[in-house]
Amino acid sequence: MMSFVTLAYAWTAETIEKKSRFIASAFPIRSEAEAFTALDGVREDHPDARHHVYAYRIRIQVPHERFSDDGEPSGTAGRPVLEVIRRKGLTNVLVVVTRYFGGILLGASGLVRAYTEAAAAVLERAPKLLCAQMCDILVTCTYEHYGKLMHLLEQTGLRLYDAEFTEAVRFRLVVRDTDVPRTVALVTDGTSGQATCEVSPPAYVGITGAGELVRNVWLPENAIE
Repeated sequence: MMSFVTLAYAWTAETIEKKSRFIASAFPIRSEAEAFTALDGVREDHPDARHHVYAYRIRIQVPHERFSDDGEPSGTAGRPVLEVIRRKGLTNVLVVVTRYFGGILLGASGLVRAYTEAAAAVLERAPKLLCAQMCDILVTCTYEHYGKLMHLLEQTGLRLYDAEFTEAVRFRLVVRDTDVPRTVALVTDGTSGQATCEVSPPAYVGITGAGELVRNVWLPENAIE
């Protein structure tokens, strides 16, 4: 299955355009039902707002997309928000832009710019989550080989997790399923066959920009079509 980028968690950002407030709220979602639940929550939080423009994109290979101008002139709000989601390369994402009218008309071009900037602001700052098929490799080695392995693995950009130092050294690597043979060979060759590698079955794992792992990542409904 393919990798995809979504949001690690919900995020908000606010912009001002000629006294109108644009509050952009972004959510990770996996279905239309979750999108509309989140949208209802935003409406409840901002009952006095003039508009709640939204766009979402779900699924991986054949994305399902939907947007709404929510009373703004056609083509000036929802579609620009969707275009920002596309440009950011995100899926399983809902963006709602709530507008409090400031008394000054923006015109069609002004609305497109304002909604585009609001969506871009929230998606630029929102923490991302790269989700891919990953395997755990539990490595057991001697203290003698640990230093050399650390050097080899760091050179390839691999991060060690859950290190334990008892009678031997144990640590965990998390790599894409396609990289398992190469990684196991690196560990084996680097220790002259003295280290052991236990490989788990592949599963979707999310990785934040800081390298933190998110286990049990849910997949969007009908992820591949």
